[in-house]
Amino acid sequence: MAEPGSRPFRARGPGLVLVGLYGLLALAATGRSILQISEYFDRAPLSYVLSALAAVIYVVATVCLARGDRTSRRVAIAAISVELAGVVLVGLASYLVPERFPDKTVWSHLGAGYGYLPLVLPILGLWWLLRGASRAP
Repeated sequence: MAEPGSRPFRARGPGLVLVGLYGLLALAATGRSILQISEYFDRAPLSYVLSALAAVIYVVATVCLARGDRTSRRVAIAAISVELAGVVLVGLASYLVPERFPDKTVWSHLGAGYGYLPLVLPILGLWWLLRGASRAP
């Protein structure tokens, strides 16, 4: 049930594409992090734990964007802000200290292994959420 005074606005058009892209990244990051943690954890534990954290953030963002109520928007803004900080910090660290990031993860090299979608998507997500919040009654 929607909260009083809130209106979902992400269920159509560009919002639906955003939810789909976040869902796709959630699946990809979850699958990759499970494989890397279960098979190669000793090789780069920090890198793989950060990849698992990214997967959790993508799942939270997907669910919150899909729900679209006021509380979900607030949680999505927080999750996507952490995502943006994570992809920038991990991305830069993977260039500056490459031995700590020997394998590609969702945030390493600014999301290069995912077509830089992890870098672009939080910018679009925050723009969409903040644009919609300013239009809400």
